[in-house]
Amino acid sequence: MRIALGSDHAGYPLKERIKEFLLGRGHEVLDFGTTSEESTHYPLFAREVSLAVQRGEADRGILVCGTGIGMAITANKFKGVRAALCLNEYMARMSRLHNDANVLCLGDRVLGEELALSIVEVWLSTPFEGGRHQKRIELIADIESTCP
Repeated sequence: MRIALGSDHAGYPLKERIKEFLLGRGHEVLDFGTTSEESTHYPLFAREVSLAVQRGEADRGILVCGTGIGMAITANKFKGVRAALCLNEYMARMSRLHNDANVLCLGDRVLGEELALSIVEVWLSTPFEGGRHQKRIELIADIESTCP
């Protein structure tokens, strides 16, 4: 799977650990930065990852900032992106099963590394259930197409 990855300075340490984790499992990683813990702005990185997912350059995206909140807010501005802020494995599983989330948002300051990696593993391995949930995804797309 090709995964777009991005973080701001607060999420940089966890992003790097996630990158190692993904590469170790044979995934292709498109790293959109940041490249250090020097202060920067999360919307810049959420934009690049979201565009990669939107354009089909990546199958999915993962974004990390201090809480994950800012990344989720920004990523969800992009048509076709369904970003989910997940704090545990259950949220990760449900974001895929029911919402077909294509961007995962995590908070480095609110999750330990072990939990974060477990969330990533569950999120990547859970398929979209489809069925009745497909209609809901279509309704989201309809709303996106009518929003100014």
